[in-house]
Amino acid sequence: MKIGNVSLKNRVVLAPMAGVTDSPFRILAKEMGCALVFTEMVSAKGIICAPREALRIASFTGGEKPLALQLFGSDPEIMAQGAVVAAELAPDIIDINMGCPVKKVAGKGEGCALMRDPEKAFAITKAVKSAVSIPVTVKIRKGWDSSSVNAVELAVALEEAGAAAVSVHGRTREQGYSGRADWSIIAKVKERLQIPVIGNGDIWRPEDGAAMLAETGCDFIMLGRGVLGNLWLVKRTIHYLETGELLPEADIKDKVSLVLRHLDMVIESKGEYIGVREMRKHVAWYLKGVRGAAQIRNQVMRASRREEMRGILLSICQN
Repeated sequence: MKIGNVSLKNRVVLAPMAGVTDSPFRILAKEMGCALVFTEMVSAKGIICAPREALRIASFTGGEKPLALQLFGSDPEIMAQGAVVAAELAPDIIDINMGCPVKKVAGKGEGCALMRDPEKAFAITKAVKSAVSIPVTVKIRKGWDSSSVNAVELAVALEEAGAAAVSVHGRTREQGYSGRADWSIIAKVKERLQIPVIGNGDIWRPEDGAAMLAETGCDFIMLGRGVLGNLWLVKRTIHYLETGELLPEADIKDKVSLVLRHLDMVIESKGEYIGVREMRKHVAWYLKGVRGAAQIRNQVMRASRREEMRGILLSICQN
């Protein structure tokens, strides 16, 4: 299984998620067997004008490869220039964000707003593809809203522009992350393209991943919000697809063990002050469904030091 000249060991990839899929998170996903991970989205203009901050977000380790570095922007020339700089970091793939629904991105004509301007989307993809020698992929949505569902037409144009694969989230920008993902649009895109299609949206269980593959014919499945606090979904989905066997869900000891390691990784990467504060949301996700989680979350949200957070988490296993 390949995207361009990049070989992937299975059909499960990790979605790019701003504020979530940093290097520690990607490393943990890789350890769970994930075939391909994506960086958080990085501004192409930022890489050119303020490279220090932008490239910090884009930095990765060799253990995360194969890896796709995701760029966003709205100017073909700037996107191409940004891709050249990004390619110097040696990612395996450059991914273009045409799916982000948030107002501060789409409101500037970037992210999913590009689906409203297919000519510009084509020009950006072609420019980036011409600027770098590694595969270029694009992430899109079903459309801007229910009256402008154009994922199929746009995907065809992106393939013509040189895209090596297209990821399709089965919701419109108008939906955001609400409602149900429309997997039929993924199937329609797959029917029209020769390049690989990555399906995205509403994979919460290993069985969902298998169902998406069966219903859409897509080549790869992309796990997003389902892995928040549940990185085991990566391992369990891969195992289920390969064997048909459903591995048990993580127990409380597994969760505490992983979250403690995650905490140390983030602190090592970003320092204690930032690391502890960034881990608060992750801990809340990890503890979802755990007895007494609300009280524990309240304690965690007030923690400001590593040892304080560790003590709270370790106490869970003692109860």
